[in-house]
Amino acid sequence: MDNKLIEIQSMSDDTAVDTSDTPSLDNPAYYINREISHLAFNRRVLKQALDDRHPLLERLKFLLIFSSNLDEFFEIRVAGLMQSIKFERETTGPDGMHPTEVLREISQICHATVDLQYKTLNDVLIPALAEQGIRFLRRKRWTQAQAKWVEEYIEREVLPIVSPIGIDPAHPFPRLVNKSLNFIVELEGKDAFGRDLNYAIVPAPRTLPRVIRLPTELGDPGQNFIFLSSMIHAHAEKMFPGMQVMGCYQFRITRNADLDVDMEGIADLARALRGELHSRRFGTAVRLEVADNCPEELTQFLLREVGLTDQQLYQVNGPVNLKRLMQVPFEVDRPDLQYPPFTPSMPKGLNRKDVIFDAVARKDYLLQHPFESFSPVIQLVRQAAKDPQVVAIKQTLYRSGGLQSSLVEALIDAARNGKEVTAVVELRARFDEEENLELASRLQEAGAVVVYGVVGYKTHSKMMLLVRREGGELKRYVHLGTGNYHSGNARLYTDYSLLTADPVLCEDVHRVFQQLTGMGKAERMTKLLHAPFTLKRQLLRLIDAEVKAQKEGGEGHIILKCNGLTEPKVIQALYKASQAGVKIDLIIRGMCCLRPGIPGVSDTITVRSIVGRFLEHTRAYYFANSEYKVFCASADLMERNLNHRVETCFPVESPEHSERILKELNLYLKDNLRSWQLQTDGTYSNNRAESEEAPMGAQEELLQIYASQGQ
Repeated sequence: MDNKLIEIQSMSDDTAVDTSDTPSLDNPAYYINREISHLAFNRRVLKQALDDRHPLLERLKFLLIFSSNLDEFFEIRVAGLMQSIKFERETTGPDGMHPTEVLREISQICHATVDLQYKTLNDVLIPALAEQGIRFLRRKRWTQAQAKWVEEYIEREVLPIVSPIGIDPAHPFPRLVNKSLNFIVELEGKDAFGRDLNYAIVPAPRTLPRVIRLPTELGDPGQNFIFLSSMIHAHAEKMFPGMQVMGCYQFRITRNADLDVDMEGIADLARALRGELHSRRFGTAVRLEVADNCPEELTQFLLREVGLTDQQLYQVNGPVNLKRLMQVPFEVDRPDLQYPPFTPSMPKGLNRKDVIFDAVARKDYLLQHPFESFSPVIQLVRQAAKDPQVVAIKQTLYRSGGLQSSLVEALIDAARNGKEVTAVVELRARFDEEENLELASRLQEAGAVVVYGVVGYKTHSKMMLLVRREGGELKRYVHLGTGNYHSGNARLYTDYSLLTADPVLCEDVHRVFQQLTGMGKAERMTKLLHAPFTLKRQLLRLIDAEVKAQKEGGEGHIILKCNGLTEPKVIQALYKASQAGVKIDLIIRGMCCLRPGIPGVSDTITVRSIVGRFLEHTRAYYFANSEYKVFCASADLMERNLNHRVETCFPVESPEHSERILKELNLYLKDNLRSWQLQTDGTYSNNRAESEEAPMGAQEELLQIYASQGQ
């Protein structure tokens, strides 16, 4: 058994945990490695594919989302670990694991999880889909008519654009695009030039879908699909006339996709990023996926050519690029196999016909997406673009949906209409860099002022400031959120939005924009907490206040809901609060480096993760003894957010809104349908309703409260 696993499983033993009166909170056994925790979240996503309480096509989506998540994990996290070893920059976190040890454990976990993924696909989902008339036809079972159609498709769509690459001294192993579908072909015979070739590489055309639907008349009733890889396998010999194809096997290379931009002395961030975007497709290899029927000789050849070892090899029983199957749920017209549609609710006073400025001037509005509509936020900018009284709009854009975004179009209209539009565009939003570069160009062409934030600090805060002339004076309106200005994500992610005209909060937001667009010392904020200046310090102070209340005979209680908890000082503060007896409920969707339930250290801490229909994205913090009991934030409790990003955290002042958020947090704490409980050893157990309990899912409950189902 792995030594680390033995240590984790013996957490309750005196040898693993310091049970003295004042245990050292630096003990590595008190911390979970962040990468291992990240993989645990991905495994929870995959487990949804086995949960028959989800509709069948949604289960397929969960399996494909797992594929996408794992791709990014290798492109960024594994690539970073491999680079740190290569360049001798190894560092250990609070858990004490060396990067070499982490990579070894990642390999073990990923191999087991990928095996589970393909078994789920082949043994559970594909048979279940076939029962519903959604079939993936294997080559051996093609009818004569189907085989003829496939041959015609290959000759019409594939052969004119495919470029097989022979491997010889004049044609060394090609540099293949990141995550592209390729085939290694074993050949016998001589080509037209008399060359005795053994191997060739066939890159699948990237413009073609990976799953092709057969014409209705050629298959059984329902929808019948054929994998592009099966078509190429069946007709590989057409690409090598006169030669004998001995074998054809699909493979895929995953590469380092993190952009390496030297932020020191950079003259033009946009130009530097444009130069790096192309290299993302051809970074250092970090993973090789190969069909499990590929001969050992060919597999080892591929490993040598891409510079990897058996630890980075994944032999899979099925398509190597599962993410591209995401087209299937959208191509089949089977609403009965998907979640029922819903209509987000619209608070009174924020309907399209209402003047949103008038409504917000009267009172604050708190929205929770996707249960409540995101359209008031878009409508606010649209109205501002046309309102002659609006003189300025300032907004941060991290992920916005690109050039097709309704909100971006409204900002462009505002700039063209003569408003002073300032957009802080974060070019380094991972995998959205190219889109954001185009977005910045469009805004500049329309006359908006575009800035890229502060070098070395990503602008991750979600805030909008609108200035309107009313009665001869300038009045400010603000939107603050926990999510992105992306209307598509607002249908898929849970997030809070606050619309307010509170002059103090508006002044704080104005000061943050001044810091981002100009120069000068950080100004003191009255209500807003912001990273990298005050947010972490104030959160630690709020935790300490709960400790003080508990020691003075009160009842300390903390609820923290966010996407990740990895910041060591925050974790240690929570451990100290637990040692004082403070009740601590953590709702952490993804990475959590804190271990709950350690005797004498974290007895009063519970950690749960919600994985359901919507991606949990809200960051909401509750402190029972604070002046403001509830805060919402753009920041997770991670080193990068609290130390190296521009983030905002705002108090929820309205008692009505504060009580509402607390009630909603308690729904998540009572969830026995979609929640997972973190154990001391780092594993997660599914919270299932007991026999006498009615199942209750927080997301399902919020849909019932706010949104209309089936409309």
